[in-house]
Amino acid sequence: MPGKTVTNTLRSDHVPGEVPIIIYLPHEHDRGSAESFPLLLLLHGGNGSEQDLLRFVPLIDRSIEHGILPPLVVVMPGARRSLYMDYRDGSERWETFLLEELLPKIRRDLKVSNVRERTFIGGWSMGGLGSLRLAFKHPEIFGAVAAIEPAIEPALAWVDIGRRVKFWRPDTFMETIFGAPVDQNYWAANNPATIVKSDSARLFDLGIYLEVGDQDMLYLHEGVEFLHRILFDAGIGHDYRLVHGAEHVGPSLEPRIADALAFIGRQIDPPNWVDGRVTDQRSLMDEHKRRIGLAVESLDARRIRGKP
Repeated sequence: MPGKTVTNTLRSDHVPGEVPIIIYLPHEHDRGSAESFPLLLLLHGGNGSEQDLLRFVPLIDRSIEHGILPPLVVVMPGARRSLYMDYRDGSERWETFLLEELLPKIRRDLKVSNVRERTFIGGWSMGGLGSLRLAFKHPEIFGAVAAIEPAIEPALAWVDIGRRVKFWRPDTFMETIFGAPVDQNYWAANNPATIVKSDSARLFDLGIYLEVGDQDMLYLHEGVEFLHRILFDAGIGHDYRLVHGAEHVGPSLEPRIADALAFIGRQIDPPNWVDGRVTDQRSLMDEHKRRIGLAVESLDARRIRGKP
């Protein structure tokens, strides 16, 4: 049975005006079940709106119907072109709104889980950037993040950002959020790659999904590859996909979001990928490593094998 969508608005002291919200409720939500459903906070891209969720409702329905995704609640707020940031001057506080107003309200009003292991965040483009930042800054809140073509820069410091970023995100726009001139420390404190570099140990329990098209017109594959390398070098387990032939917009987005939803599904209901056959084969390989003097690592699915 298909789910349904509900439209709502919230007025907040943290952001100007009313914030429109669209909520996807699975069919099972209104059947009197006492079950608490997983929650996915899904963030739209730049120049998008909460209405973007409606495009993907049939996809969510199919994913649930086919068992790829357990029934869950999906919430998409309309956040304008805010980058989901608390502005440096305090005039708009979108991060505070999402975490301190919207999330508690959803948990009060709907049958959703209040534990991090069943609370997820994701998005595409600007929403991919926002979801990574929020998850990396607050891994105690979110169990996993799924970022599709996140609009992240291939840099650890503001001064290293070049023309291939600034042609679509100019200084004049960034100064409205990060201060004029841009507060470089504030930018770094909210840059996903810099957050990982500065304190990677906090993220070992966070599920992370990164993907981007290799034909992205905004060159976002450079920023996503950069973040992938930061995560890899830190030994943080994650899923990473460079989608051959995919652009920033167009028909590739729906199947790519389907893949991201499947990742969320695996976080809710983890597959048994390491069974007896795997452990038997691993034991043989470990014995061979010992014979030639290689170190043998203990199993830890949170970390990349062989990394510190």
